[in-house]
Amino acid sequence: MQQLPKSLLQKLEERNSSGMLRKLTTPEGSSRNTADFASNDYLGLSQNKAIFNAAHQYLIKNNTIANGATGSRLISGNSPLHEETEKFIADFHNSESAIIYNSGYDANIGFFSCVPQKGDIVLYDEFIHASIRDGLRLSLANSYKFTHNSIDNLESLLQLHTEKAATVYVVTESVFSMDGDSPDLLALVSLAENYNCKLIVDEAHAIGVFGTKGEGLLQQLGLDNKVFARIVTFGKALGCHGAAVLGNSALKEYLINFSRSFIYTTALPPHALATIQFAYKEIAKNTTARKTLHKNISYFTETLQQEGVDCIESNSAIHCVVIPGNEKVKSIAKYLQQNGYNVKAILSPTVPSGQERLRFCLHSYNTKNEIVNALTALKAARSHYA
Repeated sequence: MQQLPKSLLQKLEERNSSGMLRKLTTPEGSSRNTADFASNDYLGLSQNKAIFNAAHQYLIKNNTIANGATGSRLISGNSPLHEETEKFIADFHNSESAIIYNSGYDANIGFFSCVPQKGDIVLYDEFIHASIRDGLRLSLANSYKFTHNSIDNLESLLQLHTEKAATVYVVTESVFSMDGDSPDLLALVSLAENYNCKLIVDEAHAIGVFGTKGEGLLQQLGLDNKVFARIVTFGKALGCHGAAVLGNSALKEYLINFSRSFIYTTALPPHALATIQFAYKEIAKNTTARKTLHKNISYFTETLQQEGVDCIESNSAIHCVVIPGNEKVKSIAKYLQQNGYNVKAILSPTVPSGQERLRFCLHSYNTKNEIVNALTALKAARSHYA
């Protein structure tokens, strides 16, 4: 077997020596019994047997016995189930149309690489997800970042660029994955209207968590028809897999024709599509889990204050404690894991150097004892590694 080129080996060594080397881990032994503060499974639906069984029975009832889609949707992979699921998602989110992608990464790569054109300008929050940045790198449009959640900085960029651009797109997330905070969506919508630009919002970490039925923050605020496009993903609170872009029917037709991550990939298999539908039905009817999650979020923030722990302000399921330095934050995360609390360290370069952090993901199934004991252990660990 041929060896890795020296230049690549050197890059690995540099990352290892700086404490930035990423490694895959799997739960083994007692670590499976640790309290979950790491996964995006906010409502516990990834382990929901009712969803699993309902999807399976639905396929049997409809005589859909297939392990795969057999090809891309433009070749042999499209099915009535794809179109039914897209209509279901569009109706749920009060959208004219929905187009399903295989993942949130695929959706963002596919959308941002083909929608903004040469001569357009994209203004994006500096903390936007890596998948959006990667999509923008493939775009012919010029893109500029604005200070995180800063309406003033965004407006100054709009004043600078609007007149010289064919179309201006503004991109943000309704809940940021690495901070857990949210922008002022009302102000963003107003700004976009004033400057006649198109607002795009990634709702990956809001779906299932916010809204009367888990529809997300934009629908909760009544802003769903005030944006150009929404990206929703199913691998977080819905506990399954895939994503969709929500917008008008012309946008869907455009993406079918020009979005390469949609065109050139095998479609999702039938069981994945059925699971998406029943996961949506579960978040709509199971309001108890969402209410319990929000109680846990409130209890977590109250306990943080009581323990004197500084945390990035958040009303979402994501709460981050900044602990600068890869080695230090990894040591504290390991201490917590050894004491029964699965909390992950987020290292640079995933976040900027000096902004390394512990990322607590809260769930409907976390108990109050788990929350208070995890934060007590955190306080002890920070004292030990001070």
